[in-house]
Amino acid sequence: MITISREHPVQDDLGLLHARHTEAMHADTPPESIHMMPADALAAPGIAFFVMREDGAPVGMGAIKRIGPDHGEIKSMHVLAELRGRGLARVLLDHLIAAARADGIARLSLETGAQPSFGAARALYERAGFAYCPPFEGYVADPNSVFMTRRLAEGA
Repeated sequence: MITISREHPVQDDLGLLHARHTEAMHADTPPESIHMMPADALAAPGIAFFVMREDGAPVGMGAIKRIGPDHGEIKSMHVLAELRGRGLARVLLDHLIAAARADGIARLSLETGAQPSFGAARALYERAGFAYCPPFEGYVADPNSVFMTRRLAEGA
């Protein structure tokens, strides 16, 4: 059974998820182009952190960081590689979108890699209605990054 709930990002049983996410981000991205947040930083105010569990075991995670009154950013979205291909990333993304909307966020944006290894992630976001956009909220143009955004409410 799959569940997704808001949890604290620093828990012993989330170590594998954070380690795998860190490993994936460093696999083919130069350090100056990595924008992931460490687990303890995900516990900051203004960040809602969610864990996807299958039969109680953590299999995915994602966060929403409020970057403006009605603008949020997806951070640290990751599903364990061995469980991919089952639609879990889309379930997690849909949950993040719904949670952002429920929290009054009218626009949701993200930064992801431009490298081929991030192709599946970019395709997932495209299928979910995200469109490419210029850098936002402190980001700068970077050949290793792409930026995407999606309106969740009119006027955003």
